[in-house]
Amino acid sequence: MSAKDPTFLGLVTSVSGPTVTVSLAESLASGIAMIEGHMYRVAQVGGFVRIPQGYQDLFGIVSEVGASSDSKAASGGRWMKVELAGEALGRSFERGLSQLPSINDAVHIVSEGDLRRIYGSDGVDQIAIGTLSSSESITVKLSLDALVSRHSAILGSTGSGKSTTVASLLRSIVRPNQEDGAPASRILLLDLHGEYTHALADLARVYSATPQPGERPLFVPYWALQSKDLLDFVAGGLTENQEIAFSDKIQEMKAAVLTAANFAGLDPQSLTVDSPVPFSLKQCWYDLVDFEMRTLNGPQRDQPALEAAGNPITLAPPKYTPAALGAAGPFLNTQAKGIRRQLNLMRSRLLDHRFDFILHPGPWEPALDGTVERDLDHLLDDWLGYEKPVTILDLSGVPSSVLTTLIGSILRIVYEALFWSREKTEGGIHRPLLVVMEEAHRYLSGAKEDSPAADVVKRIAKEGRKYGIGAMVVSQRPAEVDETILSQCGTIMALRLSNPEDRARVKGALPDNLGGLVDLLPVLRTGEAIVAGEAARLPVRCRVTLPAPEHRPKSSDPKVSEAWATKRIAEGYDRVVASWRAQRTFAVTRDPGIVRVPVEDTPEPQVGEQ
Repeated sequence: MSAKDPTFLGLVTSVSGPTVTVSLAESLASGIAMIEGHMYRVAQVGGFVRIPQGYQDLFGIVSEVGASSDSKAASGGRWMKVELAGEALGRSFERGLSQLPSINDAVHIVSEGDLRRIYGSDGVDQIAIGTLSSSESITVKLSLDALVSRHSAILGSTGSGKSTTVASLLRSIVRPNQEDGAPASRILLLDLHGEYTHALADLARVYSATPQPGERPLFVPYWALQSKDLLDFVAGGLTENQEIAFSDKIQEMKAAVLTAANFAGLDPQSLTVDSPVPFSLKQCWYDLVDFEMRTLNGPQRDQPALEAAGNPITLAPPKYTPAALGAAGPFLNTQAKGIRRQLNLMRSRLLDHRFDFILHPGPWEPALDGTVERDLDHLLDDWLGYEKPVTILDLSGVPSSVLTTLIGSILRIVYEALFWSREKTEGGIHRPLLVVMEEAHRYLSGAKEDSPAADVVKRIAKEGRKYGIGAMVVSQRPAEVDETILSQCGTIMALRLSNPEDRARVKGALPDNLGGLVDLLPVLRTGEAIVAGEAARLPVRCRVTLPAPEHRPKSSDPKVSEAWATKRIAEGYDRVVASWRAQRTFAVTRDPGIVRVPVEDTPEPQVGEQ
């Protein structure tokens, strides 16, 4: 029967857990089989096989092929190793194994009909992401529930198609203009290069630290940050006593604001320096610098020698009579904390317009008495509300010195809000959230200690599933992403990877034993991925569906040959410098007053000229 069955591949010769060795039949010497008019290449790494077990069929993926030197062996000693991944009973396919094959069990090619048993399931839970590389007529689908709740990672070198894959995947999730779409999706995308504004314009609202027309300004209130993260940013390195001086002042100011205003749910007895209560950073700076600069007169040295009061609004420090030697005074304030240098850094941070999005957060900036125009509920409504299914936070204009702190603060605000509201209708259980983190290696590196972003993402990776918060980690250097975070990603989409360290990290993170497939990573085509894990029914080599040209990210390479072949017309380096100074990528409105003149190319020398 086996000899007449065109799907027959060979017989099982050894079983070691889910790893099965198969001796190939002599009839497959050509490496090609014809089944129902379709041509199949057999014994290919990444191909599927089926092992019947009575009423059940075991399915596996080829991870290695080879041949022994024994010329008398069947089919010239050709063999292949198969990693078993799931089983099917009738039309129902399930990951995992309830039994293992025996020696001499028949092994068969997986035909298109078999593949449809595996990938042909429909329903709201299934989202189409592309087609099988070996059979483009078969659509590859992923489980949306597992993709979000069990976390995922999209990994690939620069130019392998990561950004396009992310854009395609998000469009597949939302499925606009489809009856079975997900218009109530809640997706937060951290975009470090401003690539996705164009690609997801019809699905997303965009918040940017340097907003262009049509975008909303991004604000992250500093008073919602952890005090340690805030002080590290605005005051630099602090000794223990210096940190206590700042923390005590912040606690005092938050307590005063809480006494004057009622914040629902906050008991004054449980107030801490990390409680998300507004306070004025300008007033904090002024009070501390006033205390540090103060000189005193009088026999008891208790009368301030103030010459001119400063202004906390304009960050002008007070002026005191300089201290003098001898008994006449004025005298230095012996109670000063020695934080003048840190206060100078705080003032420079407050004056630096690059940090306005966090230190002067628009309607969330407290007045000197700590009152705010808007509370955090408006911020969360902006980021996680109903208007659009995707929210893009464009962080391309954020200085690198504050990027890790900023991302950690954004994620902590979102996580804490959904964690504590998990039983409410807007909590994560009733309305799950997917957080997509582009360029994750920049802020989730395991080499960085005390990284605010890595700390909160570790919490999301370990506990987010219980509270409806899913993570999607996107990176071109998986070797630099914290191992704890990557190990918690239940679904891996690995695109082309050339670096051996990156491939080794992916191999260790894959939930299935797929060493042979990982060896294919350097030769994958652009937009082609190996998909394995919780959301994939079987590990698969997949061609991801390309979005329409108008829905692709702005991440393509510059056309060097075209750009260099075009003659220069005019130089505008005044605009270059203006954009640099303004920290804006778009043109400034003020005319610098520079007159532009056409640039004439230097004529080529004639023959005989020196």
